[in-house]
Amino acid sequence: MARGRLRVLLGAAPGVGKTYAMLEEGRRLRDEGRDVVVAVVETHGRAHTAAMVEGLEVVPRRAVRHREVELTELDVDAVLARRPDVALVDELAHTNAPGLARTKRWQDVDALLDAGIDVLSTVNIQHIESLNDVVEKITGVVQRETIPDAVLRAADQVEVVDLAPQALRDRLAGGYVYPAERVDAALSNYFRLGNLTALRELALLWLADEVDAALRLYRTEHGIDSPWEARERVVVTLTGGPEGETLIRRGARIAARSAGGQLLAVHVTRQDGLRGAAPGALAHQRALVEQLGGTYHQVVGDDVPRALVDFATAVDATQLVIGVSRRGWLATALSGPGIGATVTREAGKIDVHVVNHAAAGGRPRLPRVGGALTRRRRVAGFALALVGGPLLTWLLVATRSTDAFVADVLAYQLLVVVTALVGGLWPAVYAAVLSGLTIDFLFVDPLHTVTVSEPSHALALVLYVVIAVLVSVVVDRAARTTRAAHRAAAESELLATVAGSVLRGQDAVAALVGRAREAFGMTAARLVVGGPPGGPPHGGGDPGGTVLASDGEVPPGEPGTTVPVDERAVLQLYGPDVAASERRLLNVIAVQLRAALERSDLASVASEVDHLTASDRVRSALLSALSHDLRRPLSAATAAVGGLRTAGSRLSPADRAELLDTADESLRALATLMTDLLDVSRLDAGVLAFARTHVDTADVVLPALDELGLGPDEVELDLDLAVPPVLADPVLLQRVVVNLLANATRHAPPGTRVRVATSTFAGAVQIRVVDHGPGIPRERRDDVFVPFQRLGDTDNATGLGLGLALSKGFVTGMGGTLMPEDTPGGGLTMVVALPSAGTDDPADATRGTTE
Repeated sequence: MARGRLRVLLGAAPGVGKTYAMLEEGRRLRDEGRDVVVAVVETHGRAHTAAMVEGLEVVPRRAVRHREVELTELDVDAVLARRPDVALVDELAHTNAPGLARTKRWQDVDALLDAGIDVLSTVNIQHIESLNDVVEKITGVVQRETIPDAVLRAADQVEVVDLAPQALRDRLAGGYVYPAERVDAALSNYFRLGNLTALRELALLWLADEVDAALRLYRTEHGIDSPWEARERVVVTLTGGPEGETLIRRGARIAARSAGGQLLAVHVTRQDGLRGAAPGALAHQRALVEQLGGTYHQVVGDDVPRALVDFATAVDATQLVIGVSRRGWLATALSGPGIGATVTREAGKIDVHVVNHAAAGGRPRLPRVGGALTRRRRVAGFALALVGGPLLTWLLVATRSTDAFVADVLAYQLLVVVTALVGGLWPAVYAAVLSGLTIDFLFVDPLHTVTVSEPSHALALVLYVVIAVLVSVVVDRAARTTRAAHRAAAESELLATVAGSVLRGQDAVAALVGRAREAFGMTAARLVVGGPPGGPPHGGGDPGGTVLASDGEVPPGEPGTTVPVDERAVLQLYGPDVAASERRLLNVIAVQLRAALERSDLASVASEVDHLTASDRVRSALLSALSHDLRRPLSAATAAVGGLRTAGSRLSPADRAELLDTADESLRALATLMTDLLDVSRLDAGVLAFARTHVDTADVVLPALDELGLGPDEVELDLDLAVPPVLADPVLLQRVVVNLLANATRHAPPGTRVRVATSTFAGAVQIRVVDHGPGIPRERRDDVFVPFQRLGDTDNATGLGLGLALSKGFVTGMGGTLMPEDTPGGGLTMVVALPSAGTDDPADATRGTTE
């Protein structure tokens, strides 16, 4: 019997519509004549999902009793006896109740598949075993029900049921996913917008990887060796010339042809400067690259074609876009193949696009003298002298005339000058000596000897060699001067790139370290402070200090290159040896790093000054608040006591009682204010003691209501009896709840009730105080926890503005958090999250289990 086919609907989170889509597909298959049954479906109380079950045959579940609780599970035997064409099985990662033949539901599905039954099932991305730890880091929730990756990868078809994160939150807020009492906690915890976006990306990337693996398997099975690049990574080479915009736009179009295509632009700056590289044009082209969604890179290299290929290989490029050479045919003939031809030859499996443009070609001209005389140019000069000399000699001998001696000398002089232009001093001297001997041997009487019969001829030959040497010296000096100028330009371009990165918001130290690694083609670079002057003995070892910034992975066992930055910091580079000519640029970067470190130190000092300024503002606010909030109860108490002392026995019992009540109330208000001030000072000094113990949240909430005199007509209680005790200081926690309740009831509109709810999430216990008042704008939420402010509230009964500041300090000191959130429908929800009593480490309070 043929094995059945497994089709899985994959979702990023609960509520995206997997079960609904499964039932909808079951209805479609039934309408096409297939025999479809619902083996198991979990509607979770969702009316729309339950309505989709109507009209489909449902196989009764199997009842299992466990610990005096009756559970229902998939009845595999009943489904096998029914033998449908297709079985709908929800929640593939579900764990079966103890006592059944198989532990996991995916094992039940495997039994159905072995029987030849097709299965349509559902699963969420958080239940995939390999992604379990990733999901925990994103959401703070440990998923204990997982499915092996191999089971899902073996499915015949996997489809993503996608829903935008905000649309899912809207569906949740509308009550289509969870009951109303669970909506607030879900929106503010697991279903945060960032969590949903990350889970959605995980689901899409997982499916993309599966598609890529399936494609590789297909090519292997069919013996296809040529690459099928489904995701393009296009590298565009920029010289700073006018063709740059054309190449960038062509590369962007190539990258856009495939989903996920990437555009990278690279500019290679040689030690002698890249010919034709205008800084203004490069800046404009860089802006165009970033506007088109690409990234700009700059590297330094002597061999431009090799540097381009190395960069493209390092970034796993699939396409390389270069422009047709702007050189004319004569320059190409004299200097050999250009960059494009060399890149095409050395690119290997990378596709090279040579793009034509308006600046291609050019009029016939000699190559520019615009750079340092590299070994390649010197070799070319000697080759020109060796090949050009005999060819010129053959031509002059073939057309020899007795009156053409001066023309012959000038022809050889031209050869020497051209050799000087190509190869510099020594090839030109070689050509001058060789041509001088040739002229004496073949064109000066007596012929075929190296003797000179007339002194004037000998003087002419000496002057000829001297002129050739002088021309060569001038050319060589000009080349060296040009090299120095272009080297400075290359350094300026690199530093301008670094400065631009910093101005765009990147960290100065990190940007300098990253650009240093990229510019010199290094594997890794890092800035170490406080280590030994020579750096670590091995690359992969302990840096011997604090790593302030790093870029790339340090290869093990590689010593690297160490560049001192100042007396406390060194820059360590790992990769190829740094040439001596590049040390100057490294020193320039070291100077910039030193300045960046000094700036960081100054920023630290400035932050301390800002802290002192903030403290002065707090003191000023304190004095301003004390001038009013302490004066009022103090004046009332003084007046009451003075009335008692003055009137004495003449006061009636009622008047005496009223004055005593006034004095008592005022003194208690003063005591409360002083207690808050002392607590704030202790929190700032870090000396406030917290006696944490196991506390039942109900034992805190109910006394707080009694303290404020709040009844059922003002407060609605939604206390979960299953909530475990919290690890907290009961006295301080009650003060927190009293303050939150007082604020909520004061701002709640008339006729509405404040709701106090308790719940658990991610190993933490939450106390939520919900009101439907005006709320607080998002940009001012941090301000509510600043002491001595009232957000513009001028009510005389609001006190010094210490309540929320103290509450946050108390909760933080107990290992918890206090966060403001929006109330669905308008208002403010204050959420106190504390570690449960079973979690002794407050850091563990953000981890737990949810279904």
